[in-house]
Amino acid sequence: MQMQGSKFIQRFNQYCPEWLAEEGDPVGLHIGTLNKEVDRIMMSLDVRPAVVEEAIEKKIDLLIVKHPPIFRPLSRLTTDDVQTKMYADLIKNDIAVYAAHTNMDIIHNGLNDWFCEMLEVVDTSYLIHTHTVKMKKLAVYVPQTDAKKMREALAKAGAGEQGNYQATSFTVNGTGRFTPNEEANPTIGSSNVPEQVQESKIEVIFPETKQTDIVAAMLAAHPYEEPAYDIYHLDNLAENFGIGRVGELKEAMPTEDFIAKAKEVFVLEGLRVVYPHDSKKSIKRVAICGGSGEKFYRDALAANADVYITGDVYYHTAHDMQETGMLVIDPGHYIESLCKEKMVALFEQWKNEEGWKVDFFVSETSTNPFSFK
Repeated sequence: MQMQGSKFIQRFNQYCPEWLAEEGDPVGLHIGTLNKEVDRIMMSLDVRPAVVEEAIEKKIDLLIVKHPPIFRPLSRLTTDDVQTKMYADLIKNDIAVYAAHTNMDIIHNGLNDWFCEMLEVVDTSYLIHTHTVKMKKLAVYVPQTDAKKMREALAKAGAGEQGNYQATSFTVNGTGRFTPNEEANPTIGSSNVPEQVQESKIEVIFPETKQTDIVAAMLAAHPYEEPAYDIYHLDNLAENFGIGRVGELKEAMPTEDFIAKAKEVFVLEGLRVVYPHDSKKSIKRVAICGGSGEKFYRDALAANADVYITGDVYYHTAHDMQETGMLVIDPGHYIESLCKEKMVALFEQWKNEEGWKVDFFVSETSTNPFSFK
């Protein structure tokens, strides 16, 4: 099936919702429109002139990126400046650009989790709490003959996801009674005649962020003109999210061995290390935050991390870190390019599940501005 850009982003947002981004983070559509058919989608870490050239050459319709291309307001949009000409080139070639930034860091099975997998860090939890999503329960009454259809519609909309289980629900059968008035157009029964129907009461739980979609799916699947349903707030089952991860190595490693492992895992020619004055001889507990996470180093300390891995450590902050007793490894910002292959693998999985006719590409352009000599 041909796919609208908006349809793909709807699926993307089920996995990586915009509301999970940190406050002020300009995630979402930056350039172009999603109200068009897309045949070719490419994933990149950044939007740079060379990436745009690659997208044009590959006839890309939609570019998904980790770093928002318009992070700060533009003061000029001229084609004489190569930095801004790329925006005009994207518009001219009808290439839409959609960004997922800190929400990709925060989501479960996201970038920081992938880093932990590479480093063989287990028993992980988030480093800094960012969001709490409360749960709700929907109870809807339908004719028993429509119960299966309703459960399927609710599950497809995302209701009933509970831990490692999906499509969970509870059904109890009973008798529904009603009397349509003269203006009613009842599916069952006649005006001014009392009616009773064998009905099922279906209960499902869902995160509060999905209420609009869940209710819309319920109404679309319901045969009645005036569906009867209730929505309850739940005090249990709240889901927490956070940025960064902290966990344990299966066995403690000598400090220099762990540094070498990080260099190998992230395929780096070099990395920066802040050794504390009181150097640790081994590493067991690891904290990591991709991108520029130096501001969270005190959280890593509070989590009793032996080492904190993050990028773009500032010179004077490194001095402060040095006094803490915690090792700090700065592998650079570009390790986030891992998202390209990982995200396209997910896209291909969704393609197989949904039957999409669309081609996905990993950007082959390196956007790392640094080299080691």
